[in-house]
Amino acid sequence: MVTGLYQTITDNFYYGDSMKKICLNNRLILIQAVIALGILLCLVATADAVRIKEITEIQGVRQNQLVGYGLVVGLNGTGDGDKAKFTVQSLASMLEKMGMTVNPIDIKVKNVAAVMITANMPPFSRQGMRMDVSVSSIGDAKDLQGGTLLFTPLKAADGQTYAIAQGPVSTGGFSVQGAGAGTQKNFPTVGRVAGGGLIEREVSSSFKNKESLMLTLNHQDFTTATRVAESINTSFPSQIARTSDSGSIEVRVPPEYMDNVVGFVTRIENLSVTPDVVSRVVVNERTGTVVIGENVRISKVAISHGNLSIQIKESADVSQPMPFSQGQTVVTPDTNIVVKEEKSTIHLMEDGASIGEIVRALNKLGVTPRDLISIFQALQAAGVLQAKLELM
Repeated sequence: MVTGLYQTITDNFYYGDSMKKICLNNRLILIQAVIALGILLCLVATADAVRIKEITEIQGVRQNQLVGYGLVVGLNGTGDGDKAKFTVQSLASMLEKMGMTVNPIDIKVKNVAAVMITANMPPFSRQGMRMDVSVSSIGDAKDLQGGTLLFTPLKAADGQTYAIAQGPVSTGGFSVQGAGAGTQKNFPTVGRVAGGGLIEREVSSSFKNKESLMLTLNHQDFTTATRVAESINTSFPSQIARTSDSGSIEVRVPPEYMDNVVGFVTRIENLSVTPDVVSRVVVNERTGTVVIGENVRISKVAISHGNLSIQIKESADVSQPMPFSQGQTVVTPDTNIVVKEEKSTIHLMEDGASIGEIVRALNKLGVTPRDLISIFQALQAAGVLQAKLELM
């Protein structure tokens, strides 16, 4: 009796312990499922979200364009010819500044090329920093490969010199000419000097002591500007951001960030926002490219498109006179015109058709990119295209 009672109690104990384990496992599975669902919903909600850094620019933080005129020397007979008078005059002027007087008429060289140098000076550049410069031939030089750019001042729009360019030119291509043929890779008359620009003058900026910042959208949109302002205001205790128009957001620097404006900008740049996109159909008639936006919709409409081809063949019937008949040759033009029109079906598009349905319908019609241009222009004329049609 005692043994049987002990066995019953032991069985009940293990049964209860097993039930607890099963319930605990079920709870863990349920919690994991809820967490996974939450992560999935967050991923779906932020699938189209981007950082503010990608869609805005900070007013005042910009590059400065520089330009200069210089000479590239050391070319292997591929420089400017005698017709480029400005190259010869520039070479004579440079030699004169170095203490050597030379008559430009006596200069007959083909290892020198006149070039224009362009560069983008990065924002907050400091004296002594280096940047890349682009070198482009303005004469009749055939190749700049192997040449060296001589000391060239680079000026901005205000006429002041902000950098000096000098160094070996790299083109990344070549040009070979023979007696009757030649070959060329890339554009050897345009090159680059890596780190060839040395900054000599700084652009003054008071970014450190700013009390407010102005963010400008890369693509102006009222909805996107409002969302950017709301995202910034949600991340800070006070309302520090407000929209002034469709492309600008004014942000007030909080007192705690007055001495750390860079840290404040870093925090703003990494905030996420979902930009609003205007429905557009962009058409490039030169290349036959058609780009359809995600939110493009079409009202209920029937589309039929058929290809019409017309072939005109010209020939001439010649009638020769008999020998010694003193007759004349008669030429009669003969024109053969063939008109061919392919049969096409009418496809019905339901109201509010999505981009996928539009693509499938157009594929069924068998249209080419050139035909797409005509179809979308006709849809816009009919007033059923719920998007902006832009021609490039």
